[in-house]
Amino acid sequence: MKESALAIQTKLQSLGFDNEVVELPDSARTAQEAADAIGCKVAQIAKSIIFRMKNTNTPLLVVASGINRINEKHIAKVVEDKLGKADAEFVREHTGFVIGGVSPIGHVSEILTLIDEDLFQYDTIWAAAGHPKAVFQLTADELLQLTGGKIVAVK
Repeated sequence: MKESALAIQTKLQSLGFDNEVVELPDSARTAQEAADAIGCKVAQIAKSIIFRMKNTNTPLLVVASGINRINEKHIAKVVEDKLGKADAEFVREHTGFVIGGVSPIGHVSEILTLIDEDLFQYDTIWAAAGHPKAVFQLTADELLQLTGGKIVAVK
């Protein structure tokens, strides 16, 4: 198992969760790739998108259903800050992960997290586990517990 994926497995266990990180044979860098590799609906992929909040220059994590496009103007109102794109260096600096493998947990620093309300309609969802080929299955309620996030409409 890749070191970053192993770190997520260890983090899950340390938090008292028995969810298992699995490495896929193919990339799961996009929601569609992940769904194809896992054999689930794209909507069941909990994609982790990092934004840079402009006023505070801090990261914001939005965990969205794989089929939803994030309405940045709406999210900016929710967090009361302007949103900017987070480049690869910013993402790695604040999460410890590469784009395409950003896990919703296990970041190098605390990150404000918003969770797409649409994820709660599925019995199971899948999230990245620190590497573009690593994922773990969980429920939206577990995602909420693990991240301490706020449930919002993202579209």
